[in-house]
Amino acid sequence: METRSNYWQLLPYIRSQWQTIAKGFIGILGYVLATLTLIHLAGRLATPFGQGNVVAIAQLTGICALIFLVRGLFQSVQDLYMARAALKVAFHLRQEVYTHLQKLNLSYFETAKSGDLSYRLTEDVDRVGEVVNKLFHDFVPCVLQLVAIPIYMIYLNWQLTLATVIVAPLMGVLIGWFGERLQKYSRRSQNRVSDLSAILTEVFSGIRLVQAFAAENYEITRFSREAERSLRAKYSAERLKAIQIPIVGFLEALSALSLLIVGTWQISQGNLTVGQFFSYLAAAALLIDPIGHTTNNYNEFKQGEASVDRVFELMAIQPTVQEKPNAIALPPVSGKVEYRHVSFAYKPGEPVIQDISLLVQPGEAIALVGASGAGKTTFVNLLPRFYDPEVGEIYIDGVDIRDVTLHSLRQQIGIVPQETIMFSGTIAQNIAFGKSTFDVSAVAEAAKIANAHQFIMQLPEGYNTWVGERGVNLSGGQRQRIAIARAVLLNPQILILDEATSALDSESEALVQEALERLMQNRTVLIIAHRLSTVRKCDRILVLEQGQIVESGTHEELLALEQRYARFYAQQFS
Repeated sequence: METRSNYWQLLPYIRSQWQTIAKGFIGILGYVLATLTLIHLAGRLATPFGQGNVVAIAQLTGICALIFLVRGLFQSVQDLYMARAALKVAFHLRQEVYTHLQKLNLSYFETAKSGDLSYRLTEDVDRVGEVVNKLFHDFVPCVLQLVAIPIYMIYLNWQLTLATVIVAPLMGVLIGWFGERLQKYSRRSQNRVSDLSAILTEVFSGIRLVQAFAAENYEITRFSREAERSLRAKYSAERLKAIQIPIVGFLEALSALSLLIVGTWQISQGNLTVGQFFSYLAAAALLIDPIGHTTNNYNEFKQGEASVDRVFELMAIQPTVQEKPNAIALPPVSGKVEYRHVSFAYKPGEPVIQDISLLVQPGEAIALVGASGAGKTTFVNLLPRFYDPEVGEIYIDGVDIRDVTLHSLRQQIGIVPQETIMFSGTIAQNIAFGKSTFDVSAVAEAAKIANAHQFIMQLPEGYNTWVGERGVNLSGGQRQRIAIARAVLLNPQILILDEATSALDSESEALVQEALERLMQNRTVLIIAHRLSTVRKCDRILVLEQGQIVESGTHEELLALEQRYARFYAQQFS
């Protein structure tokens, strides 16, 4: 479905650069005035030209050369300041869109295509910057010329001007018609390129799986199919422009021919001098360039409109989890966590969590077990407010988590996920993730607690060793210990362990488990585990089934019940 243009939403970004734009506008005015002066001097050349007065012609051409130089200087001023303003607009827009995306909820990123988001933040924002640059340093000067020069032409001879611009309405209608269709084709083309970018992101991030399943030819076919769709969409836009150019060119030629006929007639009638006609011809000649530029700019604006719409589509998405206007900072907590009649569903009518109530005392370790899809991960994701419950409340130390700022809440909850995400940077920067400055000795101490110090010191540059994209140069156990070191450095009072040892070999698991036990000391811990060997020492074990707690107790108590937990345990250790 087509969305209305969002060009007007660029106004706040443009207004913020008004001082730079004002300096550029001085250059534009100077450029237009110099152009009008050249038109006037062209008429004064007619008389000495007819008399063969070389000295007068030399003097006038010298003055024209000087004005051309001044005109060029004014053009440099307008280009410099307008380009700076446009780049600043694109910079602030990109910054604001990225900041807005950081505020969106986990649910949005679970369905959004990362390649498409990357394209909108890079290519689409760059296109918006190019459009703004065209508007300031090209379109505005051209429009001013298209206003000033015809006024001067009317002053010289209104009948000749009428003959010149008689085809202008037709040209305007045609340019508008072509522009609307170019916008549609451009939007389709940019969506295709976004899809192509999304495929590349998927394949390059999962290249190991592609090669493991010998799916190279399948991916090549899929990429080629999408690339061909992108080609067809781009070709449609180019084909339309190819049709437009000769039609508009023919109308311009028709206007020039009518100018010669009417001009000759006006001179014969005594309504126009030869000098005025020279000025008029110069004015008409200098109109050709701004007319062509305005046509091209209009086409580019219609194409750029698709990028503007795609960028502001992101800005229009509102987070479902929002801070209250009067949210307070959560003070340091002891770690008491309470769920009161909490229910949650990703889709209406399909509850994932159903009327769960739970009280966790400070320092208590709670394990969540159950089959896949039982709601374990959703249950813990409600605590840092990745989602908000549809029904019920969650409290930390008696404070409703919806009454506090997200930053203060999440700063007091550490998470060690099943799959550790590494970012490009050094080992130290990855451990101190989220901190612009950090104490290297504190990072090393955290690594020691996480059983990571020893392997880090064996790396070529120790803590300054560069980690490649997604940490592929580290083993799973090493990445997991770095994740634990992150949590140690954060020093949270509440800890979430999301199947932190499920994908590790026995040796790595032992090291990670030892590090986790150190990390868990004197903290409130929620553990999601498939390996029941990791939860035996927990204070309580909760068995979840279809979003409800169906069993609760210690390891020994649940085994004695001989119900669900006992069956899970028997299946793993039979």
